[in-house]
Amino acid sequence: MLKNSEGQKVPSVTFKTRTEEGWKDVTTDDLFKGKTVVVFSLPGAFTPTCSSTHVPGYNRLASKFKENGVDDIVCFSVNDAFVMNAWKKDQEAERITFIGDGNGEFSKGMGMLVDKSAIGFGHRSWRYSMLVKDGVIKKMFIEPEVEGDPFEVSDAMTMLKYLDPKVKAPKFATLFAKEGCPYCAKAKVLLKKHGYEYEEIPVTRKISSRSLHAVSGRMTTPEIFMDGKLIGGCDDLEKYLKEKK
Repeated sequence: MLKNSEGQKVPSVTFKTRTEEGWKDVTTDDLFKGKTVVVFSLPGAFTPTCSSTHVPGYNRLASKFKENGVDDIVCFSVNDAFVMNAWKKDQEAERITFIGDGNGEFSKGMGMLVDKSAIGFGHRSWRYSMLVKDGVIKKMFIEPEVEGDPFEVSDAMTMLKYLDPKVKAPKFATLFAKEGCPYCAKAKVLLKKHGYEYEEIPVTRKISSRSLHAVSGRMTTPEIFMDGKLIGGCDDLEKYLKEKK
């Protein structure tokens, strides 16, 4: 039976992190003392659910957590500091603090260290999230104890709705753009004006106009997707936003 630690203090652990200057010790006091922190812990860096959904969800909603009084979002995984740094870079998740629980001490202290030897992982963290205030655990969302890797309650939106039951997910867009394109610049202004967060994908040699054509059917920029749906260019975006009013 996995342990629900609501009302208790987080385990006292010193983590070995890696910066450009070298090794740096980070304690649980450094992470939690005097702060309101949202934590999510998962089985492993670069694994499918963790990379496609868990991390991107928290990174995308980071501004909403901040609006609700959260000082930091921390991701724990039983991986070393080098792996966690590489994963953060790969995920472009600058809004999240990645901490490698390399020896599993924090996960064990939380009662969340589980044996995944059957899939060659050794001992890893169970998937869960929690709200921590000044080092005290106020709320935990623990995934059900079933076979596999359940992902039902530790997602970012579940935690955000706990903090603010009336919250709505932020509007999000993806923008394919070229440097120096005036229509791309106008589209970005429109998105900001209407409260949309957006991911900009530059059309370069690596992502060519042919690649853009493959996903949008056109080779001009900008090409704008709203929550995965193709809207079109700048004029199409302007029309879309007027109709949404």
